Amino acid sequence: MTFVNYIFIFSAKYLFVLAGIVALIWFWKLPKEEKKEIVIFSIIALPVIYIVSKIGAWLYFDPRPFVVGHFAPLIPHGPDNGFPSDHVLLISAIASIIFPFSKKISAGVWVIAALVGISRVYVGIHHPIDIIGSVIISIVVTAVVYLIFKNFIKKHATPLPKN
Repeated sequence: MTFVNYIFIFSAKYLFVLAGIVALIWFWKLPKEEKKEIVIFSIIALPVIYIVSKIGAWLYFDPRPFVVGHFAPLIPHGPDNGFPSDHVLLISAIASIIFPFSKKISAGVWVIAALVGISRVYVGIHHPIDIIGSVIISIVVTAVVYLIFKNFIKKHATPLPKN
């Protein structure tokens, strides 16, 4: 096995954790008011993204590349539905949720999502459509939830008292 393969295997299996770490460090440094807004937004967006992804998986079955191509992937994986990619779905959900609050941090998380997506295709456990589907689900759901959320906050939220 080549060094390049090891890099892709590591990225496909573990790089998604970096997105969570980046998001947590960024979140930790925010003011309390912004944290509250992001937490509420996340509590709404994440379950909706998950539900939409499960509906997508139910509507579209994409056999994993190693099943279709009859080869051994670089990472052992079950022969289940590859659509959408759960790893990329999680990272792109994080990037999409961060986007309205920090374009810069979101861009960094999107880079991680792209690297993970490319790696998961390279190691033979996803097709590109699985990655693209995850990204589209995250962006569309988060945008819709944000538009609804933004209007709800303007109408119903009371500002937190300053300490």
